[in-house]
Amino acid sequence: MPLTTEARSLLDMAYRVGAPRFHELSVAQARRSFEKLHFVFRGEPPPVASTAEVPIPRADGSVLLARLYRPLDSHPGDALPVMIWFHGGGWCVGDVASHDVSCRELCNQSGCAVLSVDYRLAPEHPFPAAIHDARLAFDWTAAHGGVLGIDPERIALGGDSAGGNLSIVTALALRDDGLRQPRFLLLVYPSTEMLSDRPSRERYAEGYFLDRGTLAWFFNHYLPDGNTEDWRASPMRATSLAGLPPMLLFGAEFDPLVDDCAAFAARVRAEGGDVEYEEVAGMIHGYFTLGKCFPEARASVSRAAWALRQRLGVTTAERGQD
Repeated sequence: MPLTTEARSLLDMAYRVGAPRFHELSVAQARRSFEKLHFVFRGEPPPVASTAEVPIPRADGSVLLARLYRPLDSHPGDALPVMIWFHGGGWCVGDVASHDVSCRELCNQSGCAVLSVDYRLAPEHPFPAAIHDARLAFDWTAAHGGVLGIDPERIALGGDSAGGNLSIVTALALRDDGLRQPRFLLLVYPSTEMLSDRPSRERYAEGYFLDRGTLAWFFNHYLPDGNTEDWRASPMRATSLAGLPPMLLFGAEFDPLVDDCAAFAARVRAEGGDVEYEEVAGMIHGYFTLGKCFPEARASVSRAAWALRQRLGVTTAERGQD
């Protein structure tokens, strides 16, 4: 189908005459631009039962910050399943605040707690700093369920774009280390390959928000040594994708990454994995967090929340409906 009316309007605004392109901005300007986009076009933040700022200690004495959301109808004593969420933004922009509404929506609709991780950003902290933070967030959460009020046997990983990449890479690393896997992966148009010659990269290279220059801007800041073949940067380059958790993967029809997403899902399936792939018609990269603009975003959040309930075994009592 063609671009939706809402997607066309957003693109017209983004590419208005005289407006600087995203990759022409400084890092500070790009972060402000990303933040403004989300605050204007995200939905209204729904109330949740509680939020708590969670400091996760690193070995060097510094702290990785995260925010824990508990769903509105949950009981205080419940050990809830949890999804650890890694925000998108090309490993360079975005934060817990930019994805606050999406995390609240996923939390309430799924009945799961959500732990949103404020991992380190490039270029100040290039690859593999974000990967180390993602793994630390999983390991610490699994070890401190009692402190957080969550069930360490029911952990999912999720994220959009760069955050989806971090979810995949963390699951692959846990598999390779012979450690317990998360129960589920929620992947929203994840970056699976730095370099790709699939047709969507060229078909949507200009004029569709995540354009060629913006992709290069993100990749160059995140991966200054240029080693795009490292599977931790490009998980499609992993020797095997077997043994990953069940996953739900969303692609967007007018996204330069959409063919990469479809190819990743097909390979996971071919290697024996449990994957549901859904390509959202008429949508562009970034739609998932812009619920005020896109009804498709609201539908995808509801679909993702349903999958989390099913895969993490959320009970009626935990959803506050007993």
